[in-house]
Amino acid sequence: MVQSLNTKVDLTVNATSFMGLANYGKIMVGDKAFEFYDDQDVRKYIQIPWEEVEFVMTTVLFKGKWIPRFAVQTKKNGRYQFAAKNPKKVLRAIQDHIGKKKMRRSLSFFQIFSRSIKAKFGKNN
Repeated sequence: MVQSLNTKVDLTVNATSFMGLANYGKIMVGDKAFEFYDDQDVRKYIQIPWEEVEFVMTTVLFKGKWIPRFAVQTKKNGRYQFAAKNPKKVLRAIQDHIGKKKMRRSLSFFQIFSRSIKAKFGKNN
């Protein structure tokens, strides 16, 4: 069994991890780390200490009414994507530990599309 990094757990929520295939489990937000534990396989877990988190990127749709998924970008190991049963509670709990400056909103479809058009047909081309 895996030993948790947290001594106190603030929030536990059902979630999905998108590392390869979707893994269903639980997200635990605690005093020392962000953790994901798979329901099926105990060997599939993700533990990210708060010092290792570079920023959290959130996909926001319909002016904040729906948050389908979010990603935790680490300093060394890359990006981990998650979807949670109640993402607003999870993001608020994460924000209490890492601060508001490390919370970011990802680009929308139209922002990505307009940037690609500007890059293709901009002044430099």
